[in-house]
Amino acid sequence: MSSKFDLENVDIAWCPGCGNYSIHNILKMALEELNVEPKNFVLVSGIGQAAKSPQYIKCNYFNGLHGRSLPAATAIKVANPNLTVIVESGDGCIYGEGGNHFIHAIRRNPDITVLVHNNMVYGLTKGQASPTSQKGFVTPVQVTGAISEPFNPLAVALSLKCSFVARAFCGDLQETKEIIKRAVLHKGFSLVDIFQPCVTFNKINTYKWFKENTYYMKDHDEKDLSKAFERAMEKSPLPLGVFYVDERPTFEQHQRVYRDSLEPLFKRRHDLQKVAELIDSKRRW
Repeated sequence: MSSKFDLENVDIAWCPGCGNYSIHNILKMALEELNVEPKNFVLVSGIGQAAKSPQYIKCNYFNGLHGRSLPAATAIKVANPNLTVIVESGDGCIYGEGGNHFIHAIRRNPDITVLVHNNMVYGLTKGQASPTSQKGFVTPVQVTGAISEPFNPLAVALSLKCSFVARAFCGDLQETKEIIKRAVLHKGFSLVDIFQPCVTFNKINTYKWFKENTYYMKDHDEKDLSKAFERAMEKSPLPLGVFYVDERPTFEQHQRVYRDSLEPLFKRRHDLQKVAELIDSKRRW
């Protein structure tokens, strides 16, 4: 099915069967159903296989350094709150190299959606253990198996009272699409951790494995932070769905420049004479 977000003659550098394709298509469908226009949409990423996503979709995009997508996305949103800003990168980029930014972006609560392609391995660099790799996961580098406990992004996000926390599986098209739509519509920092098989470098966490080791939460109270944290700590099977939602002011709403007007900064015109007078008034010579 064609989409207004399609690009022609794009050479997509993902392996056949990669879960990135599913997320790519699901995102386009979600944006279509939300009536988002490409000109009003910014996709931000870091480095990695998932981070190539902005180059394969019709949009404005910022492709930054490894782990540094979140501060760029926050700045873009605060400069123009009218934009739909989505971050799309992998578990290594967001939770590993970008772990510090992950923590503090959640605390600031900018109105951005963060889609994390969680394949539990570093794919771009050919198969090393990532922050979310399971303990004992054997790679060409971790030859006797990963020794660290896997990073739990949902538990960390919930401990910081992230305003929207969800988990999806790219093999479930409809469910993942609806979760992404809710995340985009939410006002605040929205985290969607998306299980996504790496068919080349992770032979353990396959499509079959994710299907057999996950379940969708039913009758879950999305306002109950304690219950959400309890669910996030479950390991076998792993719960899917929306864990927690909290409505509160966003980072942009706290900014002084938007107290009197919501007009984006780039559209504002300033009296340069007044600016010069202000600068002169602060001179010490």
